[in-house]
Amino acid sequence: MKKTLLLLLIPLALMAKLNVAVSYPFIGAMVETIGKERVDVTVLASGQWDPHFVVPRPSLITKVRRADALIINGGQLEIGWMPPLLRRASNPKTRPSADTFLNLGHYMDMIQKPKNVDRSQGDVHPDGNPHFHLDPRNILKIAYTITAFLNTIDPANKDFYTANYDAFVPQWKKHIKRWFHTMEDAKGAKIVQFHDNLAYFNRAFGLVNIGTIEPLPGIPPSSKHTFKLIQKIKKNKPYAILHDVYHSTKTAKFIVNKTGIKLIIMPHDIEALDSIHDLVELFDYLVGHFHD
Repeated sequence: MKKTLLLLLIPLALMAKLNVAVSYPFIGAMVETIGKERVDVTVLASGQWDPHFVVPRPSLITKVRRADALIINGGQLEIGWMPPLLRRASNPKTRPSADTFLNLGHYMDMIQKPKNVDRSQGDVHPDGNPHFHLDPRNILKIAYTITAFLNTIDPANKDFYTANYDAFVPQWKKHIKRWFHTMEDAKGAKIVQFHDNLAYFNRAFGLVNIGTIEPLPGIPPSSKHTFKLIQKIKKNKPYAILHDVYHSTKTAKFIVNKTGIKLIIMPHDIEALDSIHDLVELFDYLVGHFHD
């Protein structure tokens, strides 16, 4: 009888899904693309939230506690909320030292690395700008890194994950070619941002950021800085203000009223807007505002 029960349990064990927790929706989308039905993905932060500030609420602690693996963006983007979450969850599988923990930032070439870090510079990221997923070419690096990670922690499904990666790459390259074609005429266009979260997008497509509504990262706009920015906009005539979804647009609308500049809401992640459900829709939306 015991032998019969054991034989029945073996197929169930083979069918068990890998429970992968991820910090942000774009990571979850990529894990689902590579893992498909062999994984269950738990996304910790909403795409509508400021990715820098997430409350480590009890529901998130429970999700991390149940995870078989954890993938984070890295670049210290989660530094304000992930460490306390991991401490409270106390899950050995999600510790940074575990083989089942992946920091994507360790595998990316990050830009804007400060030479020195002090509070006078605002809330800068010592490792560089962490919003690397907004260059569509970096999505290929992310896909490769996640595939290698899943292959390592779940070798029984290595061929499955690799086949899904191999199917994804040519399709994504077609989208990249299409997006770069769409953005050809926008190269060199001047823009303003609230926060420099689009640095990788701007670099990829040749957009020139001439200023931010924040005087420094994480520092609210002052009247003095705002009026200086208004003068710069009048002089340089940039294409638009590219504004994230999670900061107030009050100052941006004031600047629009004073200069006539266009204001465009630019989502940073999947579900940041109700119309964006996957990575293709995210980049279609981002580049769509530069194609008349």
